[in-house]
Amino acid sequence: MENRSAIVIGAGIVGLAIARALAIRGFSVKVFDRTHKAVGASIRNFGMVWPIGQPSGHLYERAMQSRSIWKEVCDEAGIWYDDMGSLHLAYHEDEWTVLQELQDIFFKERKTVLLNKEQTLSQSEAVLSKGLMGSLYSPTEIIVDPRQAIELIPSYLDEKYAVEFYWGKCISYIADGTAYIGNHEEYEADLFFICSGADFETLYPEEYNRLPMTKCKLQMMRYATQPGSWRIGPSLCGGLSLVHYNSFKAATSLNKLRERYYDEMSEYMYWGIHVMISQNEKGELTVGDSHEYRLTHDPFDKECINQLVVDYLKTFSQFKSYQLSQTWNGIYAKMTNGDTEIFFSPEKDVYILNGVGGAGMTLSFGLAEESVNSIL
Repeated sequence: MENRSAIVIGAGIVGLAIARALAIRGFSVKVFDRTHKAVGASIRNFGMVWPIGQPSGHLYERAMQSRSIWKEVCDEAGIWYDDMGSLHLAYHEDEWTVLQELQDIFFKERKTVLLNKEQTLSQSEAVLSKGLMGSLYSPTEIIVDPRQAIELIPSYLDEKYAVEFYWGKCISYIADGTAYIGNHEEYEADLFFICSGADFETLYPEEYNRLPMTKCKLQMMRYATQPGSWRIGPSLCGGLSLVHYNSFKAATSLNKLRERYYDEMSEYMYWGIHVMISQNEKGELTVGDSHEYRLTHDPFDKECINQLVVDYLKTFSQFKSYQLSQTWNGIYAKMTNGDTEIFFSPEKDVYILNGVGGAGMTLSFGLAEESVNSIL
């Protein structure tokens, strides 16, 4: 086993997780990325490790395994994280009903706690008190700063496992156990893992063309460091998040809530908007997001989407400062048939792992363990 080698293509969170999973099993690992640093979806997100959003069973267990690995990696690599959990807020009777149903379903497995208005306000000064009915608190969610984490993990993998990183190197094709960069660079390996995210066009495009996959564009924004070291506590979610995550489908009243949102907030549902807030080590607040699905996206952000996000944000939260420092969009691969990922071999010793959707930070480390175990 010690003599086996692997090449991983893509240095986003999926590629990094695969590189780690191979390295701890004794593989000599090289990671190639076409850019000179990670710039894709893995750094353009909330940094949320979010088990509460995964349905009970295999996916929840995968998320919890990922959570455990994240804490191990962060502790060893000196990467900041915050395990303050999450608060899901209710300002309408139907939202409160859904949260009560979820508590009945979740509390044994997930240790969630249903909080009344006063208890909720004691958890976070950022929660708006007017109209608040209560919240569901979950202790399992972790926040990392994705820009910091995805930048530091390669150095950690290099130092601990001698994983080699090749930046600005685009693998153009793979044949007979060899990866080729143009006509002049060749790298041999026993195994190849392609973790290329929203790049369907470079390697095995014919395979992607046969798959039920699309690309999701999301819009996000960041507010500058809050004054006086002020922190929001747990990550915050408005009611719209209840109709976004699959785990919440367990609530019998969810369809009725969704119908109201379609009637009263049709623009939000059309653009796939649900609003969440995370806070990084510097005290900056990341807010979003939206969801647009197609294979080729307009590169420009829509101001109307950002305004909808801000308008809804102010119905459940309040900050010390609303100084906007950045806006951006990200694009990730998404399955259209409800599958949570693709993992298959287009040819001998070559594996494609992709399509984890917006749950890459939550699921990738656990998924990598499963994927590598399944072929060894």
